[in-house]
Amino acid sequence: MEGGGGGEKRTMKMCCICNQRRPALKRPKTLQQICRECFYEVFEEEIHRVIIDNNLFKRGERIAIGASGGKDSTVLAYVMSELNRRHNYGLDLFLLSVDEGITGYRDDSLETVKRNEIQYGLPLKVVSYKDLYGWTMDEIVKMIGLKNNCTFCGVFRRQALDRGAALLKVDKLVTGHNADDIAETVLLNILRGDIARLSRCTSIITGEDGPIPRCKPFKYTYEKEIVMHTSRNWTTFQLNAYIHRMLTVGLLGSS
Repeated sequence: MEGGGGGEKRTMKMCCICNQRRPALKRPKTLQQICRECFYEVFEEEIHRVIIDNNLFKRGERIAIGASGGKDSTVLAYVMSELNRRHNYGLDLFLLSVDEGITGYRDDSLETVKRNEIQYGLPLKVVSYKDLYGWTMDEIVKMIGLKNNCTFCGVFRRQALDRGAALLKVDKLVTGHNADDIAETVLLNILRGDIARLSRCTSIITGEDGPIPRCKPFKYTYEKEIVMHTSRNWTTFQLNAYIHRMLTVGLLGSS
């Protein structure tokens, strides 16, 4: 292509990995300009390296994937299923979801998890606060009010995941906690002066002294890149539904 007045040829930029397709994005993690196909491949293979380098799993293990229906757990379910097939990990994978009983929030996300069950061919187990504790989160809020309700829900949810994992008789539970989540936790523990938790919160495997250890394959994965990866396995409807749900509960700004 000729330049305006100097007669110089302008070279079209190509993906810095394959050098065959035009770049579709710049990776936040490496600032590389790459095509979408190469991004998917390097994103997934980096997680494979994390799994292998940290010996997260052993062949024949039963693994529960904490599935909330959000972007992190949806991408995690896809990547775990794909890597298990691609690299022959030999794992038995299950989706594990918690129904807190929050009207207008959990209903939609559970539908996403049910679609994931069909899309990835993974058995799904749903445990509910109502069945486990005799109360839904909506009923708890009516009793105690809005103050500290997130604290109650967090404790109940963690216990519900443990109990659901025990019902599935799994060896490990994997969650979608990413590098951004861990950085936020580190800062919170510094501000609180919680040295004990500060030493644990960056571990890729926690609870090894308990019955069911938890693993974080996304420990080194940026949240922005997880959002980018959703275009591989989320329909426009799923993505719009997720954004609407986050706006509804005030977790995203409307501007």
